[in-house]
Amino acid sequence: MIWTTQTGRFATIFYTEGTARVQIFPSRNTARRSAARALTCGVTATGLALGAALGLAACTPDPQPTSTPSSVVVQPGRPGEDATTVAPEDYAGAPDEGSWNQADAAFVTGMIEHHLQALEIAALAPDRAGSDAVRSFAERVTAAQGPEVHALASWLRARDLAVPEGAQDAGGTGPRAPDGGHDHGDGTAGMLSDEQLAALEAASGPEFDRLFLEGMIQHHEGALAMVDVVLVEGEDLFANEMAAETAAGQGGEIDRMRDLLAAL
Repeated sequence: MIWTTQTGRFATIFYTEGTARVQIFPSRNTARRSAARALTCGVTATGLALGAALGLAACTPDPQPTSTPSSVVVQPGRPGEDATTVAPEDYAGAPDEGSWNQADAAFVTGMIEHHLQALEIAALAPDRAGSDAVRSFAERVTAAQGPEVHALASWLRARDLAVPEGAQDAGGTGPRAPDGGHDHGDGTAGMLSDEQLAALEAASGPEFDRLFLEGMIQHHEGALAMVDVVLVEGEDLFANEMAAETAAGQGGEIDRMRDLLAAL
């Protein structure tokens, strides 16, 4: 630290202790020299005290942030759904890979039944439909649901479950309906009855188009009802993915068929 004082004739400079040199005032200026010494010591003491305080502050570590334990568990949603959070005590853990339950098996079996009847209805359209739009829609049903029957049947076979006999091309081993009969109106939501199928087979032109669209809308709505059940009660990933795809695809097809029906 450098202090400068002015005398009548010249400036006198001195340095605090610890510097390279010390230059004092002339001897005749004793009072001013004593005052300077007192000022120097006071500043030095103040600096030392301040340095000690700063050093103490610098050496004191900042308090470490405290972490709050997580109180929720993030649980992934089903296909198409957002993740949710649950309390740790309510989390049952993820299902084992490959796990399934009766809701999954009922959905897969019922969806084979559903697809087989949709294919049966669509097969009537080329010779009976009066609208090109209806024929095109029937072709789409055949192209989409035919391969799905094979995938669904494979799921059942892999678990040693009976495959409806209507899926014989996929290795069917079980009865078509729960009682071994052929009443399409029982057991599966949205299925057309034998009477409805007979009416479709007997119709042609605009009448066939109307019956086809009304029957297929009923059919698709039944599939969506099946989807609602397995998405809530099922465990199997494949069954849930199939359900999500069915909900998206057939929901849009219902809107399309309603537009075609209104245009007849």
